[in-house]
Amino acid sequence: MSVIIRPATTADLPDIFKFIHALAEYEKAPHEVVLSLEDLEKSFFGENPQVYCLLSQEADVVTGIAIWHLNYSTWQGKHGLYLEDLFVDPKYRGAGHGKALLVKLAQICVDKGYPRFQWWVLDWNEPAIDFYKSFGAVAMDEWTVFRLSGDPLKKLAAEGY
Repeated sequence: MSVIIRPATTADLPDIFKFIHALAEYEKAPHEVVLSLEDLEKSFFGENPQVYCLLSQEADVVTGIAIWHLNYSTWQGKHGLYLEDLFVDPKYRGAGHGKALLVKLAQICVDKGYPRFQWWVLDWNEPAIDFYKSFGAVAMDEWTVFRLSGDPLKKLAAEGY
């Protein structure tokens, strides 16, 4: 069977929702998923979408997702593509579905003139790290990711200026 890569439609929202939850389970953080189907619909298909989703499928079965959005490099003065989530159903791993999604995203970068294609991967996820390195991706080990959320975010916002 061949892998098909296509943009998501509203009919795909339940599959996307299912895969997001499966990814959170794999990443040992299912309790952190709080989104609803309505949130997904608004994000991908609302008035001014800022996030996009590609699906892999085989025959009529959705096998994986790639959720992405644009980022920006001030040093290059250009947008880049940021891969938020990549998840392939374990039954289809090793059959080219994940690579097909990444190939399509790389094509989007080249076609649109985006010089960078970036994503995060958990440092314990050796299978993913090995997979990404196999086609030339480079770890950005000198950078540390920071996050501000919840009460600390609200506290900083309340300081005002």
